[in-house]
Amino acid sequence: MSPGSPSGVPVTPPDSPIRLNKYLAQAGVTSRRGADALIRQGRVQVNGRPVSALGTVITPGRDRVTLDGVPIELRRQTTTTLMLNKPAGYLCTRHDPEGRPTIYDLLPAEYHHLHPVGRLDLDSEGLVLLTDDGDLTYRLTHPSFAHEKEYWVQVSGRAPLPALRKLRQGVMLEDGPAAAPVRPLARIPAEQRFWVEPEPDPRHTWLTFVIHEGRKRQIRRMCEAVGLEVRRLIRVRIASLHIGDLAPGRWRRLTARQERAVAAIKEG
Repeated sequence: MSPGSPSGVPVTPPDSPIRLNKYLAQAGVTSRRGADALIRQGRVQVNGRPVSALGTVITPGRDRVTLDGVPIELRRQTTTTLMLNKPAGYLCTRHDPEGRPTIYDLLPAEYHHLHPVGRLDLDSEGLVLLTDDGDLTYRLTHPSFAHEKEYWVQVSGRAPLPALRKLRQGVMLEDGPAAAPVRPLARIPAEQRFWVEPEPDPRHTWLTFVIHEGRKRQIRRMCEAVGLEVRRLIRVRIASLHIGDLAPGRWRRLTARQERAVAAIKEG
């Protein structure tokens, strides 16, 4: 089992500045959009004074927030986010009618309530985030935020330059055009050598894809459109969260640095 404390991560650390609308949302009063409406209406007070300016920042524990004169306390909610390196042959679902293995077979029962943030198909490998943080899930999956997802893709034989050029310029798929800044992967970093052990196969080519969408089997279909056969497809990064040295089939809690990265994603 990978290391990780069972305790959750505070949504907003004590005494950390936070936007007033987010404070109200985390306190369970309303959504952020609803909070903005309350602020515009002058119904929210900070330290006894009505506030009407959107974007107001307060410090929980120091500033006193009231709604129509009623004190609003920030809930000490906690969330849990794990990183999992999904091997090929596992489904990103809780139950499979055919009895095939799922990613939850790789996790302790105490984490089975977490949901995946974006999925990988049965044959794909690599980074899956599992969380109970709805705000993080929304930020990473809603297309308007356009967070990057990086994939390492091994294709059969060599990848001709005209094929790479077409992928960069865009190919037409049945659900619309798709393009990606594709480039050859010069080398596998030492901490990720487990992808190519015992040795890389010189007969085949590794490529790096960076996409912002989550369309079904998008990279596989893009490669097929230019005559490339995908042998392996591995997600190594979602936004600023990189899989690092996490081996296939293993999981772990976020590091302190990754927790800060998540906080930045949610504030972005």
